Amino acid sequence: MYIKVISSLLTSFISLTTLVNPGYASSFNNLNSNNKPTKNDQAEYTNNFIEYSNDPISRYFRNVFTSKTHNGLSAKEYNWYFNPNNEGLTPRFPIEINKLASKYDCYYVGDTSKKVLYLTFDEGYENGYTAPILDILKKHNVKAAFFVVKPYITSNEELVKRMVDEGHLVCNHSARHPSMASILDQDKFNKELSDVEEAFEQVTGKKMAKYFRPPMGKYSELSLSYTKAYGYKTIFWSFAYQDWEPKNQPSHEKGINLISKRTHNGAIVLLHAVSKTNAEILDNVITNWEKEGYELKSLADLPK
Repeated sequence: MYIKVISSLLTSFISLTTLVNPGYASSFNNLNSNNKPTKNDQAEYTNNFIEYSNDPISRYFRNVFTSKTHNGLSAKEYNWYFNPNNEGLTPRFPIEINKLASKYDCYYVGDTSKKVLYLTFDEGYENGYTAPILDILKKHNVKAAFFVVKPYITSNEELVKRMVDEGHLVCNHSARHPSMASILDQDKFNKELSDVEEAFEQVTGKKMAKYFRPPMGKYSELSLSYTKAYGYKTIFWSFAYQDWEPKNQPSHEKGINLISKRTHNGAIVLLHAVSKTNAEILDNVITNWEKEGYELKSLADLPK
């Protein structure tokens, strides 16, 4: 019996290692949460903004042997992933998300019956490529969504204003980039969202769009319920690739080929704006999408 159990666990683990779970972790310990970061603060934040390393062993066994509830909802932490294919078809997604998505206003794809795409960027810190990305989006009249953390807003006010002025959605990616599944206290959870909202409103004079991307793709039923209760829709993704390491960038050819092979109807595309490759291939990528008949839409156009 024990042999069968161990065999089953190993089989499941091996299958998990093929799944894609891009993301990143960051340290905000040296940032003053109440004031605008200094140049030294921003440099320290950038240096500590470490890309998330997917550890399937600890993730799998933590989720197998850990089970807890809070206020009657499961606080078990999951990591977002998808099982990609190279045939232009919708990827496979976590089994547990099927029952949670509609209940808690979660999206990982849009309208899969039409050739529509939803382009999103995660912004943890500025690496000099957001302005060129905005130039390309403007050239193609594409409206994207930028998921930002609080220090990004306070350190890049002009870029944030430009995003808004050019019709893009600036969306919430949390104040301090924690695992939201780890925050059981609802007031503390809400503060991760409200701190970003306040910073955004102070810079732009506008209300923030009510879309939230959980840092590192970590979530639980409890965190999804808190997100919905605070008025947000949770936005995961159905395409991403390893583009987030500035010192280990994919080649232009690899980036274009992966994006082309894995584009599918209704895809919510996640790209990292710190990527030099993304900034340099984006014009070609959008041109190719347009040639293939895809229409790029805003998250505001997601099916209700």
